[in-house]
Amino acid sequence: MTTVPGARARVVSLSLRDFRSFERLDLAAPAAGFVLVGENGAGKTNLLESVHYLSLLRSARGARDTEIVRFGADGFFVQAGMCVGEAHEVSVGFERAGRRKRVRRDGAVVERLSDALGALPTVMFSPGDVALVSGAPGVRRRFLDIMLVLSSRPYLHALQHYRAALHRRNAALRDGARHGGRSAAAAIEVWEPALAEFGAHLWRARREWVERVAGGYARRCAAIGEWGTSELRYQCAVEAGGDERAALADGLASRRASDMRNGMTQIGPHRDDVDLQLDGRDLRTFGSAGQQRTAAITLRTLEAETLRDACAAAPVFLLDDPFAELDAARAERVLALLGDIGLGQTILAVPRETDIPRELTSLPRAIVSPGVVRAEWTA
Repeated sequence: MTTVPGARARVVSLSLRDFRSFERLDLAAPAAGFVLVGENGAGKTNLLESVHYLSLLRSARGARDTEIVRFGADGFFVQAGMCVGEAHEVSVGFERAGRRKRVRRDGAVVERLSDALGALPTVMFSPGDVALVSGAPGVRRRFLDIMLVLSSRPYLHALQHYRAALHRRNAALRDGARHGGRSAAAAIEVWEPALAEFGAHLWRARREWVERVAGGYARRCAAIGEWGTSELRYQCAVEAGGDERAALADGLASRRASDMRNGMTQIGPHRDDVDLQLDGRDLRTFGSAGQQRTAAITLRTLEAETLRDACAAAPVFLLDDPFAELDAARAERVLALLGDIGLGQTILAVPRETDIPRELTSLPRAIVSPGVVRAEWTA
């Protein structure tokens, strides 16, 4: 398998304290990556999660920080030496008491956590990714939001302000449902300009991304082995007609009374979806497990490409036994796709050495048992 030349993000060293099942771990990482081999439940996914945590500053599996702390410990600590164009060191510490989290970059405290997002670009592939297709709309919205936040600071700014305005309008809606009157309507309306302004930015960014990658999505599904016609579209309850801000403002105003009765804002980017179709049929409802898996893997490759372009470096690829439900031919095609877009440092987790794809057999091994990682390479 060939890879596209260019800069590659990579982990140089990793240190964990009381993170998930690891009381203490210090690991030097080979530049090309490595393979974690161990039984299910040994902690392979926990290690991958710790690397991904340095990108998102939260669990890739949706766990709260208190749930990541090793049982009986007071907090956790993750630190990595990394290279993304130049060398850096990033660490995250969390204290269970007070639920305080502190991030340091090259020894200096990062005052705003948002300033440290994406410090290490990573993309994580796992069998659970099928939920990107089979799951509820919120799963796909989260996929878009995370990817676009990590690749665009303006998107992060708009998302933060949109969520704040949405929270306040929803609170005003609930209060208005109890008390009513003109003052209640005014309290609701006051948050709508912000929702329209920042929601329009989210709409544009999401639609532009979907439209930009739709052709590549169809081609990659076919390249992996899907015979039908694959389509990717952004699904929105409001037609913008070229002016997203005005359309959202009008929609919020027209639904204000209905929103008050329901106690929630019923239109906007927080209610949208990504429509995945195969031969004109909803892939979520009618797709087979294999077809949904192909679509999910394709979405992850598009995420990897987006982060690569934004960071000017191939992200770290975290592969959590992603080929377990694929036949050998499809697994080979997926790896070829990753190579075409620029396969970066790769950390692969598998239960047995025989599960390592032929294309990745040159990577050094580390044997994982509960709380312990035994590297078979020299630091």
